[in-house]
Amino acid sequence: MIPMPDAHAPLDERALSKLRWRCRRGLLENDLLIERFFARYSDTLTVGQGNGLGELMELGDNDLLDLLLRRKDELDAPLSEGTRQVLDMLRPPQRPAAVGQ
Repeated sequence: MIPMPDAHAPLDERALSKLRWRCRRGLLENDLLIERFFARYSDTLTVGQGNGLGELMELGDNDLLDLLLRRKDELDAPLSEGTRQVLDMLRPPQRPAAVGQ
């Protein structure tokens, strides 16, 4: 039996490289958000976060963009806790609403 890595263990260089390759998308908007994510978090990603990002990469480009831009909060199937955490890390910061709106 092969031991499963701890979800909190750091993602090794080989796994990170594979994940970067898998994250290449067809929509420029997705690619920009994903590149920003890797610039911020690649040194500290865990195995669990890598799995969550992998789950998000299973989505179609338009569904992923809808989640990233908060057009939708969920899709047909609920997201796992790890995937939701990575989604929050990927999303651009929300701008505060203007006064009087």
